[in-house]
Amino acid sequence: MDKEERAKRKRRRLWMRTAVLMTLAVVVSYVFYTNFVHTEEAVSEGDQAPNFTLMNMDGERVELADYEGQGVFLNFWGTYCPPCEEEMPYMEDQHQAYLDDDVEILAVNVGESELTIDRFVDRLQLTFPILMDENSDVMDYYGVGQLPATYMIDENGEVVHIRVGGMSEEHVQDFMEMVDPTST
Repeated sequence: MDKEERAKRKRRRLWMRTAVLMTLAVVVSYVFYTNFVHTEEAVSEGDQAPNFTLMNMDGERVELADYEGQGVFLNFWGTYCPPCEEEMPYMEDQHQAYLDDDVEILAVNVGESELTIDRFVDRLQLTFPILMDENSDVMDYYGVGQLPATYMIDENGEVVHIRVGGMSEEHVQDFMEMVDPTST
């Protein structure tokens, strides 16, 4: 009986260990999926663009709601992102072309120091508003998973198009026209 009792205990321990390991595997798989694989945007085309407030490079508060009635080209970027750097001169050209129109570029830098951003902006001679999302809160709120990511927002605050990845000069021109209230 002693041998039989030990065998039963061994089987119970084996089942218990298996159950614990399976539960752990399911939890780890779920965490991996929700954080790394599941890429559904929090903001989709057709949604109202969520309002946010960030500081610009001059230390002023900028709120998306301040641009109500205007088209907004909302770009999330980082200095470490080669496609981001490549599209910046195109964005600057379009910023200059639309200076007197109701379209604004808001370039949201995610998680970098003011000094790093300032050097980048100076080197590329950028004049459009640069906003600082120091803790990536706005980026996370919008569901941005990859940089660059650009949200075209019309004068009514609706996200009319989302572009993930770098843009050519033609893309930037087309997207600025897309949100220009006078072009419809």
